[in-house]
Amino acid sequence: MSSVYPALAALAAYLIGSLSFAVIVSRAMGLKDPRSFGSKNPGATNVLRSGSKAAAVITLLLDAAKGWLPVVLVQGFGQAYGLGDGTVALVGLAAFMGHLYPVFFKFEGGKGVATALGVLLGINPWLGLATALTWLIIAYFFRYSSLASLAAAGFAPVYYLFGDRVAWYADKSITLAIFVMGMFLAWRHRENINRLFAGTESKLGTKK
Repeated sequence: MSSVYPALAALAAYLIGSLSFAVIVSRAMGLKDPRSFGSKNPGATNVLRSGSKAAAVITLLLDAAKGWLPVVLVQGFGQAYGLGDGTVALVGLAAFMGHLYPVFFKFEGGKGVATALGVLLGINPWLGLATALTWLIIAYFFRYSSLASLAAAGFAPVYYLFGDRVAWYADKSITLAIFVMGMFLAWRHRENINRLFAGTESKLGTKK
């Protein structure tokens, strides 16, 4: 099969990932631009600081969906075009990078937590659920979204490799993609990490 198909799939995934739903949903619901307050991050957590839980939930679901959709489409229909696990890894990473550096929003995007989760859910629902549960546990006990995100990103590749022994086959390219997403998540949270050490990081549910 032509090698152009993986490239086209990755491009489509990147464009889908470039839809910054925090901004789109906020505009549609008449809320302030999430890039103008709080952490100034266009993501669901910062949308929550606007006071609209509905907008935050919608943003979270759509941001996750844009990571999930390219992965499941390649898994479901890619085989006929010669697209395998390598392309699954490629489109997942492309959608994630689209969220971080969206072409439609001057390459100024969010931190990618929800989109990364969507990618993991697309790769395997149990992998996504285990990662989401890690986020929820850390967030519940410590009330820091950033800390929960960092912990989940750290455990995601471990869960994937562990799952190889009990539930599914671990592909090297997918393992690498999960690891790279984790590294970018940590990089995008570098300011949060500094605030965590300084004790000035905002907790979930607080407004700025």
